[in-house]
Amino acid sequence: MTDQGRRPWVVGVSGASGTPYAAAVIRGLLAAGEDIDLVVSRASRLTILDENGHPFRDAHAESDLRRWLARGADGRPDAFDVDPARVRHWSPGDLSAGPASGSYQVKGMLVVPASTACVAGVALGLSKDLLQRAADVMLKERRPLVMAVRETPLNGHTLRHLVTLDEAGAVVLPASPAFYAGARHIQDLVDFVAGRVLDAVDVPHTLYRRWEGELGRGSSGPMP
Repeated sequence: MTDQGRRPWVVGVSGASGTPYAAAVIRGLLAAGEDIDLVVSRASRLTILDENGHPFRDAHAESDLRRWLARGADGRPDAFDVDPARVRHWSPGDLSAGPASGSYQVKGMLVVPASTACVAGVALGLSKDLLQRAADVMLKERRPLVMAVRETPLNGHTLRHLVTLDEAGAVVLPASPAFYAGARHIQDLVDFVAGRVLDAVDVPHTLYRRWEGELGRGSSGPMP
């Protein structure tokens, strides 16, 4: 893979529950022909192991990512056939990585899921790891930043941090599935959230059925 002319989306995966959301966003970006720079935080590796049953390791990033992207939200290990060749992985501790600099050309950043610790770090400008630093770069360079926060309930500190991010230009996008699109499986609910993340940055996809002003479509049809 050559870097000439490459302008990726940065996808940051923090330690909150919701790693199937991240996998669905990555699959959606790849399906749209987009390049990806992936930053998987240290905390999120525990969540990936817990929610998917296998690790994510820097030394085996390509094979671990392929296995992660192939897994469905229902746990099926071979639900998707995905080629991650357009994904470049950066270690979360590598503050000399491309996304740590504003001169590194990217389209924007999607943090999916965004933990409350990640939200606080970005809102306060801590840049304690590559994920937070890359998000800070998006804000200072006025590039798109989507924070798909995944936590409930939210306390006052986190709410204030989210307002700070909104005022700084980020899109605060709670990972809240909707049901009007006619969800029949857990993957449908995951894909709805992933689709809304991609909508926020105008990446085309077919991850969910859009609202067309017709009541009752979401409840039509038998359960398979």
